[in-house]
Amino acid sequence: MPRPSQALLSRRRIVETAARLIDADGLEAFSTRRLAGELGVRGPSLYNHFANKDEILDAVADAVIAEVDVSVFGTHGWREALLGWGTSYRDALAAHPNIVPYLAQGPGRRPAALAMADAVYGGLVKAGWPPARATHIGAVMRYLVAGSALGSFARGFVEDPELYAAHYPHLSQAHRLAGHQRSVDEGAFRLGLQALITGLAAEYEATIGPLPPLEPSADSYYSRNLQR
Repeated sequence: MPRPSQALLSRRRIVETAARLIDADGLEAFSTRRLAGELGVRGPSLYNHFANKDEILDAVADAVIAEVDVSVFGTHGWREALLGWGTSYRDALAAHPNIVPYLAQGPGRRPAALAMADAVYGGLVKAGWPPARATHIGAVMRYLVAGSALGSFARGFVEDPELYAAHYPHLSQAHRLAGHQRSVDEGAFRLGLQALITGLAAEYEATIGPLPPLEPSADSYYSRNLQR
């Protein structure tokens, strides 16, 4: 029999193609009809692998979360783990910002998202945090990461010096921000993450007990990530 001119469909191929379309044009422009056209198949072929559009979006969202490194909760203290996880989490979402609003709905039944929540919560409770506080920490980290990945502070300022010079004297250099988007946005995220961990460390000492010392390798890991 002659080989088919089009590679056979698979869940992986559907998810990768859907992710590429969403990355390029956003959630609002995504449809199963367009996805099928991009894959060179008829729409019903997709339903041999996914029941509906939401299942495809779930799979794309979970594939993004699967890129996040949560192994740090088994190899480092809770401060280093939050730093490593938060940095990896933001990197994954920043690479796929258009899926972030869908991810903001919560983990649902998505395996990678639930595994991440389990690792974070379990690691924090094991480190001595009360269950309720561990939940709060996981939530506030998600707020910080998702907010950072979803929008750009620097890109919100237009490159028009006259706009600021005439009426906003304290923003005389704001027109330069867009040209330094990555350094501004990443620097702001690192500052927020560092401030959060510092504040949590103070709370830990005040309510739970002394902080365990950072091991030499962990200290290097912590410093290296803060200086990225």
